[in-house]
Amino acid sequence: LFNLPKKNICDFVGDVENAGINRSPSAYLLNQAEERTRYPNNVDTQMTLLKFFDGASKKNIGAFSWYATHGTSMSRDNKLISGDNKGAAARFFEDWFTSKSNTKSSSTRVTNSSNRSSNHTGGKPCGNSTSQGFKVRKNNGSLFAGAFCQSNVGDVTPNVLGAFCIDSGKPCDFNHSSCHGNDQLPMGRGPGYPNEILSTQIIGERQYQKAVDLFVSATEELTGKIDYRRVYLNFTDIEVELDGNNVVKTCPAALGPGFAAGTTDGPGAFGFQQGDTKINKLWRKLRDLLKDPTHYQVQCQKPKSVLLDTGEMFVPYAWAPAILPIQMLRLGKLIILSVPGEFTTMAGRRLREAVKETLIINGNGEFINNTEVIIASLTNTYSQYIATFEEYEQQRYEAASTLYEFKKLAEAMAKGEKIMKGPSPPDLFKAQLSLLPDPFGDSPPPGKNFGDMKQDIIVPKNSTFTKGDKASATLWSANSRYDLLTEGTCAVAEMLQGQHWTPVYDDDDFSLFFEWKVDDSYLYSIATIEWEIPKEAGSGVYRLRHFGSSKKTKDSPNEYFTGASSSFAVS
Repeated sequence: LFNLPKKNICDFVGDVENAGINRSPSAYLLNQAEERTRYPNNVDTQMTLLKFFDGASKKNIGAFSWYATHGTSMSRDNKLISGDNKGAAARFFEDWFTSKSNTKSSSTRVTNSSNRSSNHTGGKPCGNSTSQGFKVRKNNGSLFAGAFCQSNVGDVTPNVLGAFCIDSGKPCDFNHSSCHGNDQLPMGRGPGYPNEILSTQIIGERQYQKAVDLFVSATEELTGKIDYRRVYLNFTDIEVELDGNNVVKTCPAALGPGFAAGTTDGPGAFGFQQGDTKINKLWRKLRDLLKDPTHYQVQCQKPKSVLLDTGEMFVPYAWAPAILPIQMLRLGKLIILSVPGEFTTMAGRRLREAVKETLIINGNGEFINNTEVIIASLTNTYSQYIATFEEYEQQRYEAASTLYEFKKLAEAMAKGEKIMKGPSPPDLFKAQLSLLPDPFGDSPPPGKNFGDMKQDIIVPKNSTFTKGDKASATLWSANSRYDLLTEGTCAVAEMLQGQHWTPVYDDDDFSLFFEWKVDDSYLYSIATIEWEIPKEAGSGVYRLRHFGSSKKTKDSPNEYFTGASSSFAVS
């Protein structure tokens, strides 16, 4: 089921307000003026929602939505694991559905509670699956799933206030997104600037709120044929027909100076600007040490200069994928294009229109004008950016020739023809290299146990926390990489209900933060739990709990532990 406001041309898309702007507007302006006038914005604001329900019980089980904005609300300086704005939207959406379906208050949203009524704060051993019992949302297969998928996102940033120079505070250069020639100074600002966590929350909420609107109003059931086409293609050697008679060929992948400059969401290496086609002597020498590009590659990639000849670098294995999958899925009148990269706004529009036109021309009336085509980007593998020819000329992106091949898939689907699978990509799973050694040898300070308190809760002067306050505790711990506690949790906020401590928030909640680091002596590990008490939290008595694991030697088994803070009141 899917539905959209009637103001849209088709009735299963809705507009998300102010959750993305174009981060390369000068490149967008190089597209033909006549083409640009057909669209009200230089980004796509539409969200498409697909709602799933159980055919027998009619129970809602999930929803997928597609909307284009980068997951870069959190900057490269962030060291916490985060799903960024898409993950935030999914968490808010799933919790909204659960609260809507559950008559209990938010403070009792957990079905399981522990029978530990003591206020014990010392660390003690526990089992390898103990933390799973403290997980607020149990992954037993019955939970509602809300997915916020990506679309033609190549030139769309969630930092909607624009890009500014961090030294002067002035807007950065329009054509190169630099600050007086320095590519390290421009930085995009989100709606919560300077708080990037708040920006992440706001952009997530804007997507979540539109998804709720579409979900609630959904009435139309998808019917019709289910079909798909998938093919693997060697994109380094494809003949593409242009203008009906001009045939050109693709070549191996290469990254140019525009790639090295990065974006306003995260600057790249020094010495580059977006739009650069020249490479200075230092970087040219470093490039040639890795791989001096062939004359054929240099000519084929023009106007892009070859900074890294990734398509011709194969040690210890291929630096860039050559064989890529593209696929089309059909659910009645909904067509999903799975692309292995990031289409820019205009490149995505051209792809959707080309596929829709091909389906209509070859479908014998089966595909009518209300066929909806959406792009699911970053699918199955990754192959950089896909831009229009005009945008490629400015060299703010990398480019590819995917549209031509999708038209072939669309024609085969419309005619009901089978297609060849194509060459299989190499399996590099066993060839992967890692330069990050496994942790081992953690131990607590003398006289301490893992899970003991280093810094207990600091209670306010009035002895009570209020909504919006931050409660934090620091415990002696071990490297979190010993065990990621999959399906479990590293941190929990527990509420005392009667004689039982009940977990009500965990590290999957946007309000609770868990941070591991070494202490100031660089000898021991500490874990800090910080809980920003939500306005929805019930008044009562709480405590913070930590779960972790350690290993005495590299080959010894994991040892698991837990510890909790003192209790504190929330009014």
